Amino acid sequence: MKTLTKSNLSLYLFEDDVSVVMTTENITVGDPAKFMILDCNSENTVLHTGAPKPKHWYGHKYTYDGTTWALVADWVDPRL
Repeated sequence: MKTLTKSNLSLYLFEDDVSVVMTTENITVGDPAKFMILDCNSENTVLHTGAPKPKHWYGHKYTYDGTTWALVADWVDPRL
């Protein structure tokens, strides 16, 4: 898996075969492009590859430092 993090907060999780192109202006996902992430770029985010998927991953629920996943202590499920 790949995870896109900002300040170690995992924002997105992608399968290994999904193209993620980071520029200084934005991030394009998919080839052909499926969507663009306009508030993230190569200067304010990190794309980690080879990340094992946490069992119940959800955006903003975990931090990832390139090695270890950690649950965000005050995370509230937005689906509730």
